Amino acid sequence: MTTGVRRRMGVEERRQQLIGVALELFARHSPDEVSIDEIAAAAGISRPLVYHYFPGKLSLYEAALKRASEDLASRFAEPHEGPLGARLRRVMRRYFDFVDEHGPGFSALMRGGPAVGSSTTNALVDSVRQAAYEQILSHLTVTDPPPRLELVVRSWISLAESTALIWLDGRRIPREELEVQLVHDFAALTAVSAAYDEELRTLLRPVLADEPADGPFGDLVTRLIAITS
Repeated sequence: MTTGVRRRMGVEERRQQLIGVALELFARHSPDEVSIDEIAAAAGISRPLVYHYFPGKLSLYEAALKRASEDLASRFAEPHEGPLGARLRRVMRRYFDFVDEHGPGFSALMRGGPAVGSSTTNALVDSVRQAAYEQILSHLTVTDPPPRLELVVRSWISLAESTALIWLDGRRIPREELEVQLVHDFAALTAVSAAYDEELRTLLRPVLADEPADGPFGDLVTRLIAITS
């Protein structure tokens, strides 16, 4: 009979394991519903050992949030290939994949949780929004956006957050429909703003020139025409 020997983890390896365990638990329950005892049990270690690596639940939550925020920000990265509408569609699919996988944690972060309000968590949330903003501008090949374009992009990012939170409460609308709707929302917001801003129209013309009739933006035009016919 042989006895297995538990391998000792290094400090950073153990910290990363605890962060991963916390993220798994936060994916199923709101962070304020998860105790240190549950995290310790899931990691197969004692409660005091958790405190050896993290001084408290808040510090562990912030570390887990940092990893999650980096993951979420990466969902907005997309190769600059093909029409803009198709790119945004892929971004929204990945975004909702994250929301689907981390529902309770995502909801707790945006609506209020154990670490919300701290300078660390506010900075992390802002970093995700800024990463999304910069990615969208890069797809528009804009480095110095006019005021209305900045307003449109930042408003659309807030709209995506709100839409995801509402969807999590019952998931009453198919997420695939919401992903497309958010792409349509982006097109509609930019079109309305461009109607008031010649500089914005000039920026958008070359981007929209590559949009196919059967793409997300073309689909929006078809749907709008159907409303008035």
